[in-house]
Amino acid sequence: MKRSPIPLVNRLVAYSSFFFALFALVSCVQLSETGQNAFIITTPQQEMALGTQAFNDLKSKMKVSDNSAKRAQVKRVADRLKKVVSLPGGEWEVVLFDEPTPNAFALPGGKIGVHTGILPLTKTDAGLAVVIGHELAHVTLRHGGQRMSQQAAVSGAATLADLFTKDSNPRTRQITMAAYGLGAQYGLILPYSRTHEYEADRYGMIYMAKAGYNPEEAIAFWKRMIDYSKKRGGKPLEFLSTHPADHNRIAKLKEHLPSALNLYKLHQ
Repeated sequence: MKRSPIPLVNRLVAYSSFFFALFALVSCVQLSETGQNAFIITTPQQEMALGTQAFNDLKSKMKVSDNSAKRAQVKRVADRLKKVVSLPGGEWEVVLFDEPTPNAFALPGGKIGVHTGILPLTKTDAGLAVVIGHELAHVTLRHGGQRMSQQAAVSGAATLADLFTKDSNPRTRQITMAAYGLGAQYGLILPYSRTHEYEADRYGMIYMAKAGYNPEEAIAFWKRMIDYSKKRGGKPLEFLSTHPADHNRIAKLKEHLPSALNLYKLHQ
């Protein structure tokens, strides 16, 4: 008699949950920035080494902008933000890349990259501080290490699922593995990423306020991003995206704005 895939999925969820709980228990790290515990199996030194390697690779592949005024603006904003974030052992480097896509990033070790394509959207130093502050928050909150650790756990659970279903008939095994894959993607990985984006928005706003930039600009910037996205056909549904929907992002920023404004007043 063929075994139904549904009981198999239920048992797989139970075993996977135990696997994740055990893995998280032995890999829990307290983040100095928030005081909260996070599941991280990498060390800050490993993350910095990977960040430096990735940044060097990007510099070898992308053109560095020769626009002195734009480079000066990026350096000016980054220099102010660097003073209010804690990156022990970081070797700061800021590069403006001549790239049309509206993007920016920060990597462990103090590596900051900005695309020229984001500058028409940031408009001012404060707008640029929104973007760089957000990216620096990803680094200080060790989101990269958390994502790598999460992927390692998911891979381990997938191996467990493969072993657990090896004696099932092919159709049952296919359904079971597909159910696990969808559950991991939409129930864990994507929401996890959206949580990181909300955290980076919040702490990025804190950093820009401490650096003397009006945090109200964070809301203005994301409204411009909504207009930019609409002109290009919009974004995928939040459920299917690693990033929050822009209107949800703005709503969260408004919740944190009063405390950020208090910080801004203290640091003017």
